[in-house]
Amino acid sequence: MQTLSGLDGAFLHLETPATPMHVGSLHLFDLPRGHKAGQNGDFHAEIRHLMAKRLHLAPVLQQKLAPMPLQLANPVWVHDDAVDLDHHIRHLTLPPPGTLTQLFDLTGQLHSELLDRQRPLWRLYVIDGIESGQAGYYIKVHHAVLDGQAGVLLAQALFDVTPRPRAVPRPRSRRPAVAEQPGRLELAAAALKHDAAQYIKLLRHLPDVVKTLAGLFGDTPGPAKGRLAQNLSFGPRTPLNVPITGERGFAGLSLPLYELKALAARHEAKLNDIVLALCSGALRRYLAHHGGVPKKPLTAAMPISLRAAGNTDYTTQATMTLVNLQTHIADPVKRLLAIRDAAGAAKALAGRAKDILPTDYPTLFTPWVLQGLAALYGRSGLAGSLPPLANVVVSNVPGPQVPLYAAGARMATYWPLSIAEHGVGLNVTVMSYAGALGFGFTAARNAVPETQQLTRALEAAFHELVAKSQPRSKPPSKSTVRPGAQTRSEPASRPPAPRKAKS
Repeated sequence: MQTLSGLDGAFLHLETPATPMHVGSLHLFDLPRGHKAGQNGDFHAEIRHLMAKRLHLAPVLQQKLAPMPLQLANPVWVHDDAVDLDHHIRHLTLPPPGTLTQLFDLTGQLHSELLDRQRPLWRLYVIDGIESGQAGYYIKVHHAVLDGQAGVLLAQALFDVTPRPRAVPRPRSRRPAVAEQPGRLELAAAALKHDAAQYIKLLRHLPDVVKTLAGLFGDTPGPAKGRLAQNLSFGPRTPLNVPITGERGFAGLSLPLYELKALAARHEAKLNDIVLALCSGALRRYLAHHGGVPKKPLTAAMPISLRAAGNTDYTTQATMTLVNLQTHIADPVKRLLAIRDAAGAAKALAGRAKDILPTDYPTLFTPWVLQGLAALYGRSGLAGSLPPLANVVVSNVPGPQVPLYAAGARMATYWPLSIAEHGVGLNVTVMSYAGALGFGFTAARNAVPETQQLTRALEAAFHELVAKSQPRSKPPSKSTVRPGAQTRSEPASRPPAPRKAKS
């Protein structure tokens, strides 16, 4: 048994039908020569066989929840050696013509569905019928199981770095093909032991917490305090910031990593600053056609990893900070520089507080409190009347820098999916992979009816920033984007046919 941490448990207790709390990723795979997607379900069968051999490499895929009596505290994970792969790995086919828009719509629909808590909290879909001839691969895992960095660890366990699958050792011991079922006394003892350890930890670190909090702002230079104050103001009301329903939309776009790094170097910025600036530019373009760009700048909630170097635990180890997106600034370069300063101040503050930010805490009666608050907040409609603390979530996760393979097929795209919440109907998660930066737009459909409008706005913002950053003597470069991009001249309902990603 392993007790869920306080933070992991929160993702369980805050989940409602309108706010699913799983994360995921969508991939296109270039199949080996002579191998066609949908041909007798070959790729699906090979993926199923591969997963059956590798489940033990990712123990979280063989864990299920054992709830506490009366839900008095967080549940525990128990091992389940009888994972039903027919349930967890499904085979779907797009109807003709199998466009990228259809794939995105299907992914959004699948991302809307809650995971079954009676089983391990993950599901995988192999999708064929795509007109490019590629195979689609969508996997979702509950956020109570892992965060973005742990998702990268999961990919390393499941995929290969060469077309030929690596040899995988068998599990050292075979467990009985039934899930462990601890008794009530055992569960209660686990909860009490966990909470006692957390109370002792909190008391032990209380002096350090007080000292750190007292010095956070006192030692901050004057200019940095001004930038911090910008980040800590409420955002304006926008069409994104409404109570949401459970329906999700999704769209993905991949941009060339070398050009984004060149932009960062040119402006003495971080790659994450470029990501925030592109999201800011995309939101300006989108809102210009949906109610207008607010005079007050939008604010982004930005997760920051608390994971120590070398930590390979499959748990959530992150905190959240706020960053001013400077959307009131029209010039893309000036906007980038302002975002660079604001993001730098936010990350510096989070870095100084990193050692005192907990990811685990006592959980006695926490399920009741969080479930009640989540239900009340959803029913009350407060998200539509209160000023938003953040307008959008923007998360940037470093991913694998070498091509990955599954059953001999090369992964061509890596588009992450995440969580939308009441009052924050859009989540932009970014993952670097093999020379590209994959942007995944996960949105509540009632907040963003046409998600692909955001990928077109992002592509336009990218080209604008490249053009404005070029020396005047040089013409702007025409960068090629990966599948998922559309040009502004194309209608929203019919994007161009997806190009097969180059190897």
